[in-house]
Amino acid sequence: MAYITVNANESIESALRRFKRKVISEEIIKDLKKHAHFIPPGQKAKLKSVNARKRNRRRFRQQRPMNTGPRPMGGGPSSR
Repeated sequence: MAYITVNANESIESALRRFKRKVISEEIIKDLKKHAHFIPPGQKAKLKSVNARKRNRRRFRQQRPMNTGPRPMGGGPSSR
């Protein structure tokens, strides 16, 4: 649980901003959404592998150099 103490000369808005930052940093909302409903073990394993694929795809996309040069026009293996 996130606790903050409101200082004497502090406005409610700034205290609320500090509280929101603390909630985000402690990942309370993320944990609440994760436990909001039951996910069967098989479904959880599938979700885990899908997330791993997405993560790896992003990682390899960032490592791959971008070819910004012009592409050749047509002439692929399927054209005659």
